[in-house]
Amino acid sequence: MHVCLILFPQFPILGFVLIREVLELANRIAGQPLFSCRIRTVTGADVAASDGMRIAAEAQDWEGAQGFDLVVLCAGPHPLDHLPMGLRGFLARAEAAGATLAGLDQGAMILARLGLLDGREAVLPPDPDRTYPHIALSERTHAFDRQRLTSSGGLATAEAMLDWIARSHGPALAARTGAALGHGHIAETSRAQALAARAGQGDPLMTRMTTLMAAHLDAPLPLPRIAAELDMSLKRLRLRCRKAMGRTPAEVYLDLRLRRAAQLVDETTLTVAEIAVATGFASPSAFTRSYGNHFGKAPRAQRARRGKAATLTGWDAATEVARPSGQAQSDLRDQGMTRV
Repeated sequence: MHVCLILFPQFPILGFVLIREVLELANRIAGQPLFSCRIRTVTGADVAASDGMRIAAEAQDWEGAQGFDLVVLCAGPHPLDHLPMGLRGFLARAEAAGATLAGLDQGAMILARLGLLDGREAVLPPDPDRTYPHIALSERTHAFDRQRLTSSGGLATAEAMLDWIARSHGPALAARTGAALGHGHIAETSRAQALAARAGQGDPLMTRMTTLMAAHLDAPLPLPRIAAELDMSLKRLRLRCRKAMGRTPAEVYLDLRLRRAAQLVDETTLTVAEIAVATGFASPSAFTRSYGNHFGKAPRAQRARRGKAATLTGWDAATEVARPSGQAQSDLRDQGMTRV
């Protein structure tokens, strides 16, 4: 797959380096060149990064948009001062050919100003000159919505790229790449993708579904939104999910959230309330009830046993896929996740 980086003057060097590093790591882990990266600049000439490093353009025109799978606008301060005539057309041709359009930090503002984020969820920097009533502003560090990827910049750039890799080549590769980066939120993103890889194994559509779910564990997506992202009706998604996994999408989603919670219980010192928030439960009590129904013990009891039994298998035992009981199914309704 081919990535086009469009650099603006004073583009953030950290974001640029992370994009290149994530793609190179993914190629190394895959053992083959899955991803290539080509650089354009809005001036057609060298541009200086935020640290003064100058980067040369590998193409001086706006041709060849149809050859890219991901086009990333990597912009610094005052990006609207550097909008070349050919950029809008290039983006339109890339989108028509199936590319995802991405904006990092100020690059997202350019997409917004061009009307390319209307009707989508997006992460935008503050814009004192304009509001965006047609964009669903996200409080996440990155958002991926129907061929649009936006990020707040910094380390969130790597999280956004891992999300794109998960959707384009599967969560297993994204998880291994994130683990190779190995720290902070990036490592957490890779662990969520590892959940999706295990849950959806064997069916590409189910892998896509669980990847979407794993990317939104703290604020679960409505099931109609997931079905729409997969270009399916809820009825078709339900039938496919039952055939492939023996459960409804809502049950799969709850299972992913609880397995992530089990990991946090075993491997962190987060409080029950904090884990409830991190896995999308409305309250600590709702989380504790669902956890107990699913795993047979309360989160605090699980944590207390962690230091008492050397034979405790921890994450491996906690993440065994189990069908929700009748009580767990009622918990789905309590949490506002309509069974489909």
